[in-house]
Amino acid sequence: MYEYIMGRVMSIKDEYVVLDNNGIGYRIFTSKNSLVDIVPDEEVTMYIYFNQRDDGVSLYGFKTEEELDIFNMLLLVSRVGPKVALGVLSTLTPNQTKLAILNNDTQTLCRVPGIGTKTADRIILELRDRIDKDDIAYDDSAIRDTGNIEAAVHGMISLGYTRGEILGAMNKMDITDMSTEDIMRQVLKRLST
Repeated sequence: MYEYIMGRVMSIKDEYVVLDNNGIGYRIFTSKNSLVDIVPDEEVTMYIYFNQRDDGVSLYGFKTEEELDIFNMLLLVSRVGPKVALGVLSTLTPNQTKLAILNNDTQTLCRVPGIGTKTADRIILELRDRIDKDDIAYDDSAIRDTGNIEAAVHGMISLGYTRGEILGAMNKMDITDMSTEDIMRQVLKRLST
């Protein structure tokens, strides 16, 4: 139904963003990988998955089409719904997800909250043939460690900063290969100036 929604970021929460498009606020659930790249009051494009169930309608969106493609692929697995698929993309990058599936790496998939060994095995079994080996980047430096970033965000929130302020500061910095403490230190410097 929707391919993408372009709009101004009105607010950023733990699991979703609110985009204003022509006076309509869309609540779009998204991954932690996408949240890191979103800045309050910025114009963004979110690639959308429309989910309609008996208990309501939800929008899931991502900053990249690759992330949406992996999300849609994960939904093809029996007993994997949008929340579990979102959990995968909040814990692993699309590239890490594809590598885990191709390498039969259940241990990596089990790092995702809500995924046990049986579900990880099912994801690997049902999606292995759908992954294009040529699309995978094998350079580990290109993989973002969202664990350190998320820990830093939670630490800064406990100091009284909002997620929007924190992510806005992080987006102006190069935080690759930084520890949680270093990220917090740099964000504090940026926010105190």
